[in-house]
Amino acid sequence: MTTVIALDGMGGDGAPAIVLEGAERILSGKKDIHFLIFGDEKTLKSAVEPHPLLKKNAEICHAGQAVTNFTKPSVALRQAAASGMGLAIKSVADGRASAVVSAGNTGAYMALSKMFLKTIEGVHRPAIAKIMPTALGRSVVLDLGANAECDVTNLVQFGVMGSVLAEYSGIYKQNQSPLVGLLNIGSEASKGLIQLQQTAEILEKHVNFYGFVEGNDITKGTTDVVVTDGFSGNIALKAIEGTAHLIKLFLKESLSKYTSGKIGYMIARKSFKDLAARMDPRLYNGAILLGLRGIAVKSHGGTDAIGYAEAIKVAIELATEHKNPVDETATLSFNHTIEERIAKLSLL
Repeated sequence: MTTVIALDGMGGDGAPAIVLEGAERILSGKKDIHFLIFGDEKTLKSAVEPHPLLKKNAEICHAGQAVTNFTKPSVALRQAAASGMGLAIKSVADGRASAVVSAGNTGAYMALSKMFLKTIEGVHRPAIAKIMPTALGRSVVLDLGANAECDVTNLVQFGVMGSVLAEYSGIYKQNQSPLVGLLNIGSEASKGLIQLQQTAEILEKHVNFYGFVEGNDITKGTTDVVVTDGFSGNIALKAIEGTAHLIKLFLKESLSKYTSGKIGYMIARKSFKDLAARMDPRLYNGAILLGLRGIAVKSHGGTDAIGYAEAIKVAIELATEHKNPVDETATLSFNHTIEERIAKLSLL
């Protein structure tokens, strides 16, 4: 059965080029995907010409307005019925598409997604969750920027939702439930703000709770899930991405500085290429707006076509792996698990 994915064609620094090229990359390896691409019809029809697969497997849906990086969420909500971002999200709410992807304005994307897709029963705030590579495999990290300020209830709910996502993504040791850590300035129980200590006390009752973790535990893979507020999470994510770029830069400079380095690179070229690929943040692009009744994936705004294609892959995996057997356009089993876990919370 064909899976339909909605794309915000004008969202992102490199749009529409990176959106269309990313979709074309997906179609070169998958034949059962159809795209609904929202944006200025004239611009998109011209830009899609170099992409033969996309021309056959996509529908251009006109939108008279575009949400820019400078559009305030309140303005985006007023323009919802006319913007490409809003109409792309609405197509999921209406059942025309199974998931939506955008590289546009994060605040506007979250506001519009909440308006059209609604939150799962009991969820106070959706969170931006990302599956990240670690020394031991993969881990779920949330929130990465949707909620700059979070109270105890928000953080506990993030822990529960992150645990469910890890379960459905297979991110935990066999015969165990996902191990959840709470980001703090130290691992000792007495460290950090009082709200973090209160959050830890509640999480112990509802998830497989490890305790407090520090920033370096994210890449170590100490836990399967790392919970934090959106302010700290976004800083941690950008710091990790920046460090990866810096290491690649230093390595390239060192190898090209001396003749021995150039010779060494030629000998171990395959290994260096493998290292570069494992450190490439584009290959881990695509964050999930977790806690919504539909699938919405956020791509990094500054990514290229390779990164955008990875975000589309995340949307496809969520849309195809978590289908309800009765209604294949829904993700009721995944969302129902979150709803059940949230209902069991006894928040103080």
